Amino acid sequence: MGKKVKEDKKPPPDDVFDTLSVESRQAGTVVLMLSSPEEDVQSKACEAIYKFVDKCDENKKQLLDLGAGEALLKLMQSEDRIVRRNACMALGVMTANPDVRKFLRKREESIPAFIQLLAPEEDTVVHEFAGLGLSNMATEFSSKATIFESGGVDALVKCLGSSDPDVQKNSVEALAQLLLDYQSRAAIRDADGLNPLLELLKSEFAIIQKLSLLALDRASQDSENRSALRELEAMTKLVDFVAHPEWNDLHVMAVMVLSNLLEDLESLELVKETGGLKRLVALITDQVPPEEEPKAGTGKGEKKAGSRAAKKSAKGSKSGKKEESEKEEPPPGEAIIPTLPDVKMSAAKAIARSARSAENRKILHEQEAEKMLIHLLSHESTDVQTAAAQALGIMSENLLSKDSIREWEGMQPLIKLCNSDNGDVKEAVTLALANLTTGNSTNCQEVSNLNGVETLIHLLADPRDEAVANTCCVLTNMATEEALRTEAQGKGIVTALLEPLKSQNTRVQAKSSLAVAAYVCDADSRSEFRNAGGLESLIQLLHSGNDEVRRNAAWALAVCAVDEPTAVEICKLGGMDLLQEIQVSGTRKNPFAEVALERLLDANLSAKYALTGQLSSTNLIEDGFYDAGQIRPNTKFMSIEDYCKQELNDKRPVLFINAKADPVTTQSTSNPEMEAKENSKTNVSGKSSRTGREGKGKSKQKEKEEKQKEEELQAQLQKEAEALANSENQPVNPPTDSNLVKYIEEVTERILPLATATDQVKALAQFVADKMGGPIEKGQLPNFSWELPLSQVKFELKSNVVPIGKIKAGIHVHRALLFKALADRIALPCSLTRGDYNRAWNEVMLPETQEQPGGQKFPPCCFLVDLIHQPGQLLKSDSPEAVTYKKL
Repeated sequence: MGKKVKEDKKPPPDDVFDTLSVESRQAGTVVLMLSSPEEDVQSKACEAIYKFVDKCDENKKQLLDLGAGEALLKLMQSEDRIVRRNACMALGVMTANPDVRKFLRKREESIPAFIQLLAPEEDTVVHEFAGLGLSNMATEFSSKATIFESGGVDALVKCLGSSDPDVQKNSVEALAQLLLDYQSRAAIRDADGLNPLLELLKSEFAIIQKLSLLALDRASQDSENRSALRELEAMTKLVDFVAHPEWNDLHVMAVMVLSNLLEDLESLELVKETGGLKRLVALITDQVPPEEEPKAGTGKGEKKAGSRAAKKSAKGSKSGKKEESEKEEPPPGEAIIPTLPDVKMSAAKAIARSARSAENRKILHEQEAEKMLIHLLSHESTDVQTAAAQALGIMSENLLSKDSIREWEGMQPLIKLCNSDNGDVKEAVTLALANLTTGNSTNCQEVSNLNGVETLIHLLADPRDEAVANTCCVLTNMATEEALRTEAQGKGIVTALLEPLKSQNTRVQAKSSLAVAAYVCDADSRSEFRNAGGLESLIQLLHSGNDEVRRNAAWALAVCAVDEPTAVEICKLGGMDLLQEIQVSGTRKNPFAEVALERLLDANLSAKYALTGQLSSTNLIEDGFYDAGQIRPNTKFMSIEDYCKQELNDKRPVLFINAKADPVTTQSTSNPEMEAKENSKTNVSGKSSRTGREGKGKSKQKEKEEKQKEEELQAQLQKEAEALANSENQPVNPPTDSNLVKYIEEVTERILPLATATDQVKALAQFVADKMGGPIEKGQLPNFSWELPLSQVKFELKSNVVPIGKIKAGIHVHRALLFKALADRIALPCSLTRGDYNRAWNEVMLPETQEQPGGQKFPPCCFLVDLIHQPGQLLKSDSPEAVTYKKL
């Protein structure tokens, strides 16, 4: 670096120092020259510094460390135009260094100084480098705010109309940086800066076009700016821009601006009226727009794409002459140049973004946007396929679009792309299919017709979680049609759903649970699901911390619990305990878990009665039912086998209903020892009768036979002992209640033939009271001895489980249970409700008694059946007598 201050040829006056030529190669010396009072020295020093810092970034940092920043900032405000210009050039280039920008941020006057140099009276070079400095400073947010507050937006907008391309480039770049701040978006509209940005799209320089599109993209994120751009016909101008094939490297950014504008319904209606949307669709699908069809021998002149490569604009330097674009006419019948894949992808995303509004979807459907998207599905680029499928998925939320996509043969490419190797494509395609099949049985049938069921079932094992979740949605939608559900079941969907249930993704868990609920709606599928081990996975999902997963898993269990064997298996796996925990939780409780628990309890009436204290008339007590008493909701419910294995205690006995024949007693009705004794007696009697007739020689043979029989008997007894020892490890079979069997026979013979339900209820109540100790006068219930006889029965049985028929003296809880058990055997509807302090009662629905036969009939009323004081008396459930019966 070297500068020489040349001498003047004229001899200096006597009082003036002679002109001195100085050469220096030290940056520090030049920095000292900035402090010179001579403007010529200052100017030349600034020019030397500009050339030095323009070489590399290290030079900028070096001069900053030497203190050049402070001096240059001061000289930018000099009265001399040359000094201001050279200082601005030097400091403008230096702002590319972050340390320089940090230094300038600490100087409040720095940014206003740059903005002041954008005044119209300043030189074009000053505008260029002042804009460069502001564009560099605008990269930091704090500087954006200072530029906005100092009126920098207005000054930069005025520079957009400059004839110098470098001024335009630096100004639009600075504005693009400022438009990241929402305040500047409103300011550029107030400064009428949107129209100059649109005009810059016609620039011959690609960098200016790119920066103007970037600025428009950020400005159009403001709704009022979008309204202003509509008035400036920005939609038409942008579509025209996309129509120029030589600008294809900028088409993506133009489509991004269009995407912002298309968010507004007004913009979509405007582009519909002007035909711009159909024109854009034609361009994206590589079709010739109707109004631009080429004619033989004619054609519009287009700028040659190759000439753009020669047009460059350097950031800190003045551009040279603009090269003129060569023009040439296309040959006759020339086809339109295909748009780039990125442009197609951006266009599809623009449609998807606009289609988020229901009104916009309607307009897009009217303009047949679905056709473009279906066409893009066949593109070779996976990114284009993904964007098109995503847009179709959003468009399919419109009911008319669902039918149009099917009619335009859009289902087939979607199903075909389900076999793609790209995960993004499969995710987008399955989402589109999920939306298309929602509430549309015709589309569901179309999926089946295109052999899509097997493809979808295969996708359930895909490693892409979102694709699996979307596939579950499609299959769930198809399950609403019985024929499609049967087809999917025949192709193994029930077992295929086991794998998604084990996923760690909560959305997959939730959607697969719903799919299970949709397909296990018959006994065969429930059996298949149960045998495949699917219940364990569903029950495990009840532990999930996600509300949707728990709800859907509970609903699936509710569907499975319709089948009694499945319900029993769910209870064995701890499903009922988990559902109880959910229902007592304040945060996890949900109605689906309540339904599932009710279904399980309907299949396990013993647990239902123990937990809820209520059995309805539709809950029929069968053999194996037992009343273990009221238990708390969070207490584990024990099986009858567990109660049988317990040692005798002083707690409340478990009342057991079992009228089945005992398999143990039926298989071996005789004792081997008794048979042996009888056989020996017959042998002795036979021997004595023959002693007079047979000789002594035969007695030895008989003794030998008897000895052989005794050995066989001993072997048989040993086998019985081993069988008894093995039976101790087998589940305990509660004994048969022979008395209950007799009760059922008597009731079936005597009470079932009665003419009316009222007569049956009264007769059955009297029958139950007779078997349980007879009527008890009011006020005498505390004196009725029932506890001691019940304890004696427990002691005789050596068990806490007492068959109901063994009880000969019982009160409310015993009589009500026996009444319900017998009533269910003769199809007499009644309920069973547990109260407090060993209270229980039955309620029946009967018509009110009519004084005259054949009189007016009224709806049946609910009556409580008295089994204690006046057996057979019917008390209205809301009467004071009924209330007293329940409490006293």
